[in-house]
Amino acid sequence: MLEGERNLVRLAQGGDPEAFGVLYEHYLPQIYRFILIKVSHKEQAEDLTHLTFLKAWENVRGYKHKGHPFSSWLYRIARNAVIDHYRRGVIQVSIEDVSAEALGVDDSLAEGADAKILWEDLLGAIKTLKDIEQDILIMRFVEGLPHQEIAAAVDKTEGAVKVIQHRALKKLKEVLK
Repeated sequence: MLEGERNLVRLAQGGDPEAFGVLYEHYLPQIYRFILIKVSHKEQAEDLTHLTFLKAWENVRGYKHKGHPFSSWLYRIARNAVIDHYRRGVIQVSIEDVSAEALGVDDSLAEGADAKILWEDLLGAIKTLKDIEQDILIMRFVEGLPHQEIAAAVDKTEGAVKVIQHRALKKLKEVLK
């Protein structure tokens, strides 16, 4: 969580573009990475990330702190942007177009993983999961968010998030065998 986040949000709600800019700079990389994994195309991810922050800026006055970091709200906007993107039937691009480097993942870490699974294979396996399962796994293991924050972002209870995560990991293991 960004230090002084609540104060920055209050300032942004009052129309301060500099305060929102600090929030934007802080959360841009993780929101972009989340969207990029979901759409697998750099230009589409950039557009959807821009749209996410534009919607956040337009609606920040209506944001209400509910005990979760501001990023939970941003992830919810990003999820909805991705869902709308797929509802419009936008052409999908092959998962091979997304590199580990573009996602900020060190290739040496991917190569040295215990499972010895290529990053592309993992992304392909993740794409076989339901959207909610993908979202939870990405937020938990790529972004490192706690269950509580993920629950707020996907509008589920913390217990439901843990169950979905467990089932998704089980499915991933089966797909990767």
